[in-house]
Amino acid sequence: EGLFDRERKKPLPFLPRRIGLVCGRASAAERDVVENARRRWPSAVFEIRQVAVQGADAVPQVCAALAELDTHPEVDVIVIARGGGGVEDLLPFSNETMVRAVAAAVTPVVSAIGHDVDTPLLDLVADHRASTPTDAAKAIVPDADAERAAVAAARARGHRARRHAVHVPDAPADPPGRSRRVPDLRHGARAAARHRRRRAQS
Repeated sequence: EGLFDRERKKPLPFLPRRIGLVCGRASAAERDVVENARRRWPSAVFEIRQVAVQGADAVPQVCAALAELDTHPEVDVIVIARGGGGVEDLLPFSNETMVRAVAAAVTPVVSAIGHDVDTPLLDLVADHRASTPTDAAKAIVPDADAERAAVAAARARGHRARRHAVHVPDAPADPPGRSRRVPDLRHGARAAARHRRRRAQS
C-alpha cells in the first residue's frame, strides 16, 4: 500500500503556530519535548493531549488524540512521544490501527517513541522519525540563537555589498614631479575646420 514510502512523507513546517503533543500523563517524554523546544524557541505553543501509552487503552486513546489534533486549525505538526520501555510496552505503536491513523493524518506527524534502538512501525509511517523525545524538540522548531546569528550575518553582508556598490575608486596619482597632460580640444577643432575647407574647394 506504500504506507512507508518516502514519497508520501510530508515536510515539517519551519515554525509551527501550534505543536500538537500526544504523550503519557505527567511523563518525562512530555517534559523533554516541551522544555527542549522552548529552550530553542521560547515562544513555542503546545496543544497537549495526555493519554495512555501502554496497555489496552493506548491505541484508541492515541488515535483519538491524533484525530482531534489533526482537525485543530492552528496545529501545524503533531508529535507522538513516549519514553523507553520493554518490547511489550511499545507494542501499541506497531498496531495496525495506529499506523493507518498516522498515515491518514493531514498534519505532519513526528514519531518520538523510546530510544534510538527502538523501532516501532510508527517510526516508519510517520513523516519524521526522532530517535528520542529530546530529538523531536530539535526537529519541530528552529534554534532562535542560530537564526539571530544568521540574520546578523546577512545584514553585515548586505552592508558590505552596498558600500562596495557606491564606492568609486580614486584616479591614480601622478608620480612626483610629473604633471598630468590635459588634451587640447582646440587642436581637434582646427583640424576639422581645415578638412571641411578642403572638401568645399574640391
